[in-house]
Amino acid sequence: MSNEAFGVIAEKFARLMGTVQFLIGMTVFVAIWLLWNTYGPAHLQFDPRELNYTLLTLILSLQASYAAPLILLAQNRQDDRDRVAFEQDRIQAERNLADTEFLTREVAALRIAMRDSATRDFVRSELRSLLDEMEERGLQVVASAPMGSPRESSEGESSGTA
Repeated sequence: MSNEAFGVIAEKFARLMGTVQFLIGMTVFVAIWLLWNTYGPAHLQFDPRELNYTLLTLILSLQASYAAPLILLAQNRQDDRDRVAFEQDRIQAERNLADTEFLTREVAALRIAMRDSATRDFVRSELRSLLDEMEERGLQVVASAPMGSPRESSEGESSGTA
């Protein structure tokens, strides 16, 4: 039998011993054992009370002597799996941290670049100041012209006849 197969069996045994069903079953087994060997017919008792239930004590001791190392083996295997999972989680956390730091640097670079470029509000304020300056010089701006290309006309010109 390989170490892996034995480890799997140990884990199954440890899981079984940790269940409510096992505890109830063991309690029922011991109770029946004690009742039979205490109140049963004397000639059918195989572990009499007068001998302090020696056979039951030996059986429970044998079970405990095998259960403890099997449970420890199962715990060691679980610790190994937890260690591997922890290492994988740590590596993933490092990747996430590196990605977050990279994105933080990129956002910072974009913010710095945006400070050097003209924003929509900046362009609008510049156009407004140009319009105000043109009105101060006496030029009339037609309101239906698009914001970026104002059509100008002199105050003295008429619109249709020459």
